[in-house]
Amino acid sequence: MKRLPVALSTILLLLAAPLVQAQDDEGPSYSRNGADTCLACHGEDEAVITVFRTPHGVPTDPRSPFGQGQLQCEACHGPGGDHAGRVRRGQERPAMPHFATGSAASVAEDNAMCLGCHAGSAGAQWHDSAHDFDEVGCADCHDVHAVHDPVQATATQPGVCFDCHKAQRAQVLKPFAHPIADGKMDCAGCHAPHGEQTAGLLARQTLNDTCFGCHAEKRGPYLWEHAPVVEDCSNCHEPHGSNHPGMLTRRGPLLCQSCHSQAGHPSVAYRDTGLADGSASQFLLGQNCLNCHSQVHGSNHPSGSRLMR
Repeated sequence: MKRLPVALSTILLLLAAPLVQAQDDEGPSYSRNGADTCLACHGEDEAVITVFRTPHGVPTDPRSPFGQGQLQCEACHGPGGDHAGRVRRGQERPAMPHFATGSAASVAEDNAMCLGCHAGSAGAQWHDSAHDFDEVGCADCHDVHAVHDPVQATATQPGVCFDCHKAQRAQVLKPFAHPIADGKMDCAGCHAPHGEQTAGLLARQTLNDTCFGCHAEKRGPYLWEHAPVVEDCSNCHEPHGSNHPGMLTRRGPLLCQSCHSQAGHPSVAYRDTGLADGSASQFLLGQNCLNCHSQVHGSNHPSGSRLMR
């Protein structure tokens, strides 16, 4: 990654904004020279310098912290006068107020700094959402200094989510799963990470509506409906991944026989010793119940009451 020279960044800052003076004598003070003060120590830190290649570091954009009249680094990190000031030998340097090791600010206070500009994009649902309730910080997911924020790219977003959601990480690596591990699908395709009035922060009102966003052919309406399909897709499918074909919760015929008794039907139960003996056991081989009941999601055929056509 090409490093932006300190001298060039300093020139950009001097052209973009006037020197930042202390806020007042009573409140916390800002550094005298704004970002130039920060770059005197952090100018060789690649993780800091890359902010000039992001929307946050555009000097000509008045909406940016580095735009005209803004506080530059301290617009997000808070007044750094104490941090940038001189300290006695052996004395610990005070931390920056926000987004720094040793900062006394709470997660809610750090998030408020972000929401001061991004309240519209985060949405009103953020407050009291599952992530907000669990005190997840914006900086836990977003890297505002990175040229390409990993959580905003389809290929890298799941890796950020999996830092907390480890069970889902294991599920997407199973043999039958959505193409998340292949970088072709991200978590935000189904979930609203900034909050939603739905279980599991689903992007749509119900689980079925979320699934139908991609699997529209399963939506119906059908003349002959399969009750568990209409109720909830997860009655039969594991949404994050499964060891069974079709991401099923169990392999057939166990799955079907968890609702449908074999009594009075040309089939036999699947036992711990395998297929029970009997002349009708071939109905459970191969695709088992789907050998005959192929329209398992529903049928519009006039004679499709048994989902066989």
